[in-house]
Amino acid sequence: MDPASQDINLNSPNKGLGVEGSGSLSDVPVEGSMVSPGNPLPPGLSEEEAEELRTELTKVEEEISTLRQVLSAKERHAAELKRKLGLNPLNELKQNLTKSWQDVQTSNAYLSASATLDDITHSEAYKKTQETLSQAGQKTSAALSTVGTAISRRLGDMRNSATFKSFEDKVGNLKQKVVSPRGNGEAGSPTNGTPTQENPPF
Repeated sequence: MDPASQDINLNSPNKGLGVEGSGSLSDVPVEGSMVSPGNPLPPGLSEEEAEELRTELTKVEEEISTLRQVLSAKERHAAELKRKLGLNPLNELKQNLTKSWQDVQTSNAYLSASATLDDITHSEAYKKTQETLSQAGQKTSAALSTVGTAISRRLGDMRNSATFKSFEDKVGNLKQKVVSPRGNGEAGSPTNGTPTQENPPF
């Protein structure tokens, strides 16, 4: 059935049918619409009332079927329009998220929370806390700088000590023995036990 030729006026006697009126929906069986004649009537219900209810049920089920067909046609038409506009699911998601974020920003709860946050940041307690934290950060920074300077000085003193120089010389000698070229099967012996600029200990 072509959506363009479909009568989608829900008040129309031809609703959901093509212009030519073929393919009546009453020909299409709908689940649960037929009550088998073998079923007994509920107590207190006459045959005429049961027939009225069956007729009404059939009409309601036909309307449901028609609405499903109309909805399906509208969904196809919307998909075609989106395709022509170049809208894809990712763009739609981005637009939905943007719109949702704008809705959140204009909501009473967000505006109230924002106003409360502004009040807090301009309060005396907040300013005092901020000043205290700033001073604590400055003092901590100064303390760490002092500790760093002390450690640096201590390492410098340690490097200039006789023990460290002896250790440095031993490591330098060991390195020269391992790295120096061997000639006639002998391990190269350094001519000078102290490291030079061309041959640093490390």
